[in-house]
Amino acid sequence: MDTPLGKQRAVLELSTRDGSLHGAVRDLRHGEEVVVTDLVRDGDRLTWAQSVTRPLRLNLVFDVVVDGDELTGRARAGRLPASAVTGRREDPNRVADGL
Repeated sequence: MDTPLGKQRAVLELSTRDGSLHGAVRDLRHGEEVVVTDLVRDGDRLTWAQSVTRPLRLNLVFDVVVDGDELTGRARAGRLPASAVTGRREDPNRVADGL
């Protein structure tokens, strides 16, 4: 995520349980992990909300499009300008090793 405070790197983990989509985000720089809320999949589009405390206390709303192994979109935090979000599917073993 390219924010006014600089680039923020995080891992979004998605899973399906009992037919429902669930997710959590782990901030790689600050070590914070939060459960996402209001997670909705509509075709290739994913939207969700999350609250973070680092580097600032913010409530974020994400709206991204998934195309194969890539995702692009925006995150909004209240009245702050939208931040560009990009990502790619990672091998879970590489992420666990911090690569």
